[in-house]
Amino acid sequence: MHDTINLQLSSDNIENLETFSEILKKDYNKIFNEALMQYFENEQKKLLEKNIADENMMTNLDFDEFWDGVEL
Repeated sequence: MHDTINLQLSSDNIENLETFSEILKKDYNKIFNEALMQYFENEQKKLLEKNIADENMMTNLDFDEFWDGVEL
């Protein structure tokens, strides 16, 4: 586990970080942690939805589609 990570931010993100830090009265670390938590929650939700969609694609065959081409 890393205690420090070297990040490079765009000038727009730095400006927004400074602005929102002042407006919200939050330090940069708190803003980063909240933003990352939101990002990870959104990505996890997307992955779960994709997995469900992929699983549904695999299991949504009707009887004829499932047995199409199978000779007994």
